[in-house]
Amino acid sequence: MAASTGASNNWYTELSSIPAYASARFLSDKVIQVVSSTQDHTRNVNRTTSKTFFIQPNRSDGTFTVIASAAQDVSPEVIATAVSPSSKLTAILRETNPADKKRFVEIWEGERLEASVDVTKAHGAFYTDDQLSTLAFSPSETSLVYTAEANAPENNTDDLFSRFRFLPDYGERYVGRKRPTLFLARWAQNAESRAEGAIPTVHGITVPATSNASISFGQAQFVTDDVLLATGYEFSEDGRRLGIMACYNRPTAIWELKLDLAQDAIVALSATKLSDPTRAARSPRPIPGTSAAFWLSHELGGPHASCFSLHKFALHAGTAGAETATASVLVPVVDKIRDGFMDGFAGLYVDSLLARPFVRTGGRAYLLTRTSQRSRLEIILIDLEQPESVVRLTPAESSDDLWSWSPLATDGRKWVLASRSAPTVPNELVLGRLEEQGGRHRVTWQVIEMPPLSRRVESALRELRASVLPIPERYPVETILIEPKRRKSQPLMTFIHGGPHVHIPTAFAPALAAYALQGFTLNVPNYTGSTGFGDYYVQKLVGRCGTLDVEDVKATVDHLVKEGKGEHGPGKQFVTGGSHGGFLTAHLVGQYPDTFTAAVLRNPVISSQPSSTDIPDWYFSEFGVRPSVEAEQMPPALYAQLYPASPIAHVRNVRAPVLLLLGTEDRRVVNVQGKAFFHALRALGREVELLAFEGEGHALDGVEATRVGWEATVDWFGRRA
Repeated sequence: MAASTGASNNWYTELSSIPAYASARFLSDKVIQVVSSTQDHTRNVNRTTSKTFFIQPNRSDGTFTVIASAAQDVSPEVIATAVSPSSKLTAILRETNPADKKRFVEIWEGERLEASVDVTKAHGAFYTDDQLSTLAFSPSETSLVYTAEANAPENNTDDLFSRFRFLPDYGERYVGRKRPTLFLARWAQNAESRAEGAIPTVHGITVPATSNASISFGQAQFVTDDVLLATGYEFSEDGRRLGIMACYNRPTAIWELKLDLAQDAIVALSATKLSDPTRAARSPRPIPGTSAAFWLSHELGGPHASCFSLHKFALHAGTAGAETATASVLVPVVDKIRDGFMDGFAGLYVDSLLARPFVRTGGRAYLLTRTSQRSRLEIILIDLEQPESVVRLTPAESSDDLWSWSPLATDGRKWVLASRSAPTVPNELVLGRLEEQGGRHRVTWQVIEMPPLSRRVESALRELRASVLPIPERYPVETILIEPKRRKSQPLMTFIHGGPHVHIPTAFAPALAAYALQGFTLNVPNYTGSTGFGDYYVQKLVGRCGTLDVEDVKATVDHLVKEGKGEHGPGKQFVTGGSHGGFLTAHLVGQYPDTFTAAVLRNPVISSQPSSTDIPDWYFSEFGVRPSVEAEQMPPALYAQLYPASPIAHVRNVRAPVLLLLGTEDRRVVNVQGKAFFHALRALGREVELLAFEGEGHALDGVEATRVGWEATVDWFGRRA
């Protein structure tokens, strides 16, 4: 097969340039604004565009017509936006170019700028991540809460060394982010005074030290104008802030903050923890105009991501801000998929709820969200009054239907906007109308935008076929297979996800589709420990990393060969993976040195080095060891236990040529691990190369890094196929 990755043959460049839907919001029940992102490989940047869709229902047949505006570039100065509850106001967090960096909070009513505040000196960078960020209007639409980095304290006579005292950040993707703080922007005292043109103000929300001495708040939502629900992130007992990216097992809780708005400074009069202290809670969502609120919770400690539960919370009637509250479990942790329990529901696997997750039908409110169901992503409807009542709103999987769905927005009533894709079909924009008939809920879905594909890409993708294959005698292991429709002999590439407690869904991934178009058959396994199959199988991997997961992946390779989807032999089998997927790749070429012709590892875990990561607990929990001060010192007995589970234990057996792709700024798996593997292989006389990407972190997801990494992988494998 050809190894060329030139412009005429680089499928990845073209596929990754197809717009992907990033977010959406209903401006009214008939107007939707959709934001998309795409990779610009000329400038090596991600570009963002916005488009407006107008819905025109057709009364005769129940369908609807949609008219779309032309796409417009979104200014890179716009960091984040939010729409008020009435949809009349829009908040914009703006940051000017790096050469003259200034920050502004703007409130717009249509095309009229109602309020603007220069917050450059008030605080540091805005937070726009999934863990700590906040951007929400108050019910009266006279104030806005958001998260930003508080300014470092200045030296004072009480503490001459305050500027130098150590304060940890939140690890990977949060380098230098040490003081996430809630800020309140106000431009009127109440709704009636908005027209008077008061001078807008911004203040950090001060929480009593007795309540938050070691807590940072984010994900805040208004209950009333002076009551917030927020997620509180706690320090660990040893003073660390454990990395929070993709780790939902951290000590977090839902807090109620009662604000004093009568003073110039904004002070929380009280801070009350509402959630179960034995669980890690996040993503609070109150229903506007009621005392009901909801949040997700996760096991505290243990696997970094497992099955969530959904909780309902009720403040006492008429006393928003009361200290006593009741909570109940609406959706429990699901241990195993059972046909007789919640219609085979696998559980909740979603790290956050939509900004507006509620819909209404039959005079009742329901919560709409996404979850992983085996190897698919599905949209579900959760009854907010009846526990353990979940309805799947997306079509059931069939051999010809591998769609994975993700909700983008609701209008709070009956309309749902979503994107869907399949391994060989790029994202489509889909609009649905929620209906209730005979006590049963369903959504009528209609595609309102197709991806803009060139004839070359459209024709090529039609020649591919995707399927999901269960692996015999290894339940719940299954693999996504991407192959040409016309059977032909070609190399099998095994692409292994990281985590380990995530999964690869049947969604469109430009890199995977591009590998398939480049001439590889793709084996994409979801091994034991992957999410979407029940919490039992997440927990089953704990203490068996390096054995069970390795055996699972090898079993997928052997099964595909048995089914005639691949062959054994030189130039027939290749393997690649990142993070824990790199860990498994290194294990596979060490434990099965005659199976794979070559391997590519991206920021791989190679050995147990907990002191050099932002998640030291991962190195112990995943291998069945209780994290402790003593364990971190790696005493001889513990080292003897963990060493055999590390890929470095098999380095002398590696014979396949190995390419390492490392990010120089990786805080999750510092590149000393990959470099150690490189030098060990080089010392043993093995064929090995290393590419280092300056400024890249653990995900290696910069525009240039993803493209070069794909090209290098095709070149490394293609020269040996």
